[in-house]
Amino acid sequence: MKLDHRRTILVGLAFLSICSFWQMYDSVIPKILTETFRLNETLSGAIMALDNILALFLLPLFGALSDRTSTRIGRRMPFILLGTACAAVLMNLLPVLDNRYAAAPSTGKLVGFAAVLGLLLVAMGTYRSPAVALMPDVTPNPLRSRANAIINLMGAIGGIIYLAVAAVMYPNAKIAGLAHVNYQPLFLVVSAVMLVSVAVLFLTVKEPKLAAETRALEAQHPEWDLTEDDGSGNEVLPKPVKRSLGFLLVSIALWYIGYNGVTTWWSTYVGAVMGQGLGGASTCLLIATAGAVVSYIPIGQLASRIGRKKTILFGCALLAAMFLTFYFLTTLYSTIHPVMFVCFALVGFAWAAINVNSLPMVLEMCRGSDIGKFTGYYYTFSMAAQVVTPVLAGTLMRHISYRVLFPYAALFVGASFVTMCFVRHGDSRAEAKSGLAAFEDMDD
Repeated sequence: MKLDHRRTILVGLAFLSICSFWQMYDSVIPKILTETFRLNETLSGAIMALDNILALFLLPLFGALSDRTSTRIGRRMPFILLGTACAAVLMNLLPVLDNRYAAAPSTGKLVGFAAVLGLLLVAMGTYRSPAVALMPDVTPNPLRSRANAIINLMGAIGGIIYLAVAAVMYPNAKIAGLAHVNYQPLFLVVSAVMLVSVAVLFLTVKEPKLAAETRALEAQHPEWDLTEDDGSGNEVLPKPVKRSLGFLLVSIALWYIGYNGVTTWWSTYVGAVMGQGLGGASTCLLIATAGAVVSYIPIGQLASRIGRKKTILFGCALLAAMFLTFYFLTTLYSTIHPVMFVCFALVGFAWAAINVNSLPMVLEMCRGSDIGKFTGYYYTFSMAAQVVTPVLAGTLMRHISYRVLFPYAALFVGASFVTMCFVRHGDSRAEAKSGLAAFEDMDD
């Protein structure tokens, strides 16, 4: 059994388009809210948190809805095509309203911007779960960690494409001193990237045919199916599997609380505790991201050999250890010491070990007809954590000390290690090969 790398890369185009959008959204929308509409940081932050709050409801809803959809072009493709088309139209209205408000401010234009922004977030929420669910639909269970590594890599490429485009189109020399920056060209380019990516996906990936092939293969391996008949003809998860799923979802929430707490507050922490500026803090986060990107493929291969659970446990232990290390490093040094760069690279590696394998473990515990719904469960717990942790960590830092950040993160990641120990299912891995058969997969 070999992973079809070309097909997985093409399936990953949907995630590439999503990540290119969110990279732009997180970079540009706060600037528009604060610089054009003159909203304060609290109100701007509340608006920026709206996407995570909506995701708590939209992602499981549309994931489950796509499970029950049956069309000539597949279960997921209608959501991907319609969601991308609506998002491409709506996102290009935002800079139009931004420019008009800058020229002649009015309450009506602000309300119009907010309404379009809300509709845009809904449009993006309609197809994220179906887009992610497409990969397991067309990938056999034992290969999903390696496939998910490629999907994550495609998402990173989407973010890099946006950053490169923004750097070329809006250098400091071009926008310095401007009273207002016109972001319309940037939105047009990113929407074009999204539309082209999804068009290539639609033209090259025939979802119904590939999904049928995967279902036929899984039918030959009943041991992959963890459900059982409840006596009424319904397939349900046995209690031990439900217990494993519960512990896994709690683990996902816990490590996101720890990790996202650091990524949210690191730049502020560096300034308050070490007196360092944004540049050094951004460099550290960039190194962590680069560490994750270069680790995705090796981590997927490692999980196929030693198992997903062991890989995740290793990642949790390493991540908690690095967070504790940062507590001591930021206490001992008043500048960003070179050893911190090495530690941030290890943070990226640890996060890749966790992130690549967690979604496949969730999906291992569901029927093929419930993949969208279980993808929604994954995002519900991860998004809920990302809604809670900026507020929780910020409150503790304000009332205790900024130095509580890394012990806080290490505590939650360490707790996720404990809960992961109780996960007994979802750890599928390829069988070891010997002799000449071992050479068959050397080109994977």
